[in-house]
Amino acid sequence: MPIHQSPLFPWSHKDQAAHNALLLDHIAEATFPCVGAKAAVAKGTLEVLSCNRIDSAWDDVRIHDGLLHFAAAYRADPALFRSFAVVFDEPVTLDEETFERKLWDRIQSLSDKDVWRGQDYDARVSADPDSPHFSLSFGGEAFFVVGLHPNASRPARRFARPTMVFNLHDQFTTLREQGRYETMREKIMVRDEAIAGSRNPMLTRHGELSEARQYSGRAVDPVWRCPFSYQGQAE
Repeated sequence: MPIHQSPLFPWSHKDQAAHNALLLDHIAEATFPCVGAKAAVAKGTLEVLSCNRIDSAWDDVRIHDGLLHFAAAYRADPALFRSFAVVFDEPVTLDEETFERKLWDRIQSLSDKDVWRGQDYDARVSADPDSPHFSLSFGGEAFFVVGLHPNASRPARRFARPTMVFNLHDQFTTLREQGRYETMREKIMVRDEAIAGSRNPMLTRHGELSEARQYSGRAVDPVWRCPFSYQGQAE
């Protein structure tokens, strides 16, 4: 099943096909731990947008357009295992701390555009990055971000291009309601441990600690503070 290119845009990035293939091959690897991503590929519900640089705001309007469309499509058909992946062509030499800064730069810019476009913050989550109930919100839907890049210390977060994968928070809630969340989480953690030699110490359940600590994939210390600040009015 092919990965879907975002249908929003009349033009394509020059590396769209290459980025699609890279991500598809990466997820298809036997050692790739995220069974949710594998399910999204199998169902054809992993949407990919190819962009230029994670250290530039050049494509941020396109990315935000994609998130609004993705959120609206999910509300119209709330099926499980949908993800929106933004694959950047450059730079591929960022260390973990620099990648983390650039990832949060993009998140802040996208959130500011959500405010500018009059989108409400998802009332089911908190806009405070220090809250254990924090999630991002775009187009009124809460999202959890998974960052991937070539120099990630955790093998599960290592990928040939800087990438931001936006996962719908509502899908985690649905899995919990169906009694499937804990089984899937444990399966992912076991697979991750098999390739890394240890369990990821950053992984916590929503409501225990702020999920912001998990986004970049870097192991952060207890005094780490999230650089994100929501500029709108959240309920």
